Amino acid sequence: MIQPPFRAEHIGSLLRPASLLDLRRRHAAGQASAQALKAAEDEAIREAVALQERVGLRVATDGEFRRASYHSFFYSQLGRDIQIDSVEDEPKDSCCDDHAPTRGAQPVAKIRSRVQWTHPIHVEDFRVLKALTRTATPKITIPGPCALHFRGGDAAVLATAYKDTDSFWADTVEAFGKELQALADAGCTYIQIDETAFAKFGDPAVQATLKARGEDWQETIDRYIAVTNRVLAAAPRTLRIGMHLCRGNRAGQFHAEGGYDVVADKLFNALNIGFYFLEYDSPRAGDYAPLRFVPPSKSVILGLVSTKTTTVENRDELKARIEAATQFVALDRLCISPQCGFASVDIGNPISVQVQEDKLRLLVELAKDIWADA
Repeated sequence: MIQPPFRAEHIGSLLRPASLLDLRRRHAAGQASAQALKAAEDEAIREAVALQERVGLRVATDGEFRRASYHSFFYSQLGRDIQIDSVEDEPKDSCCDDHAPTRGAQPVAKIRSRVQWTHPIHVEDFRVLKALTRTATPKITIPGPCALHFRGGDAAVLATAYKDTDSFWADTVEAFGKELQALADAGCTYIQIDETAFAKFGDPAVQATLKARGEDWQETIDRYIAVTNRVLAAAPRTLRIGMHLCRGNRAGQFHAEGGYDVVADKLFNALNIGFYFLEYDSPRAGDYAPLRFVPPSKSVILGLVSTKTTTVENRDELKARIEAATQFVALDRLCISPQCGFASVDIGNPISVQVQEDKLRLLVELAKDIWADA
């Protein structure tokens, strides 16, 4: 049996059906029941799984259809009063307007209670997904253990809930360990950690922001690697765990730019994870030279297909870009994917459902052209 990562991968989120978004708005306004919302989510997830299997993917997610964003629900379950708020104006839903992506402001974390795992967060999501898949391996995506701190720094940690950051990190490691154990106990075998901070450290603007709040970004990345390694060391051995890195993906916007150069050595060698989903869909990601630091024991999923633009990529151009990457990483240790999900927040990126399907199908067909085991 082929183990993840697969030659053609999908990051996680999919465009929510308009009817589901409308029902969620009516539910929030008290005009639709929780039961009606759950039934609509169940049906939308069923269709999302069918889409992924129809295009030939060997991996399937639930599209993250029960979440408002990739991180909001998870962290809200880890404390009585923990949230990550967006600070920018709500982007307009400009589907199919192939505008150039723009920079948005980083979301901000508010930590008003201790981080604590009290119940399984995504176990039921996995069970539903597992029951729906026929040929694909179910994948559960969770935010990274450092995402909350990255959104607010020590100031957010110490403002209300904690007297020292060591306690915060200990609670975080324990909470993530318990969730991973619960997922493994339920039969889950494939986890994707979405830790976007690592890709953003190469942006001078992000470095300046960290400096302004009293942090040395070099020390911060070391701390994040150490914390993540603690989570990985405690994770059940039955789990295949990869890490996705991107530079922001909110309704077609991004949060950072810059290559992996300044973090590559630490990212690929100090971080104890077996495979990386790397954003490589635009010049904002830099070139492939940092991949020379990837050790022979690790794999890279090249995020070559953009979820932010309506143009379906040219197959020959994608092949040429994969060939260029083989100068640094052997072909048998490469896979391909979109650079991120299609809807990291529920409003979705400015593309159509048909373009979404066309891009996923292109990945599968391209992978079959290149790899015998695709």
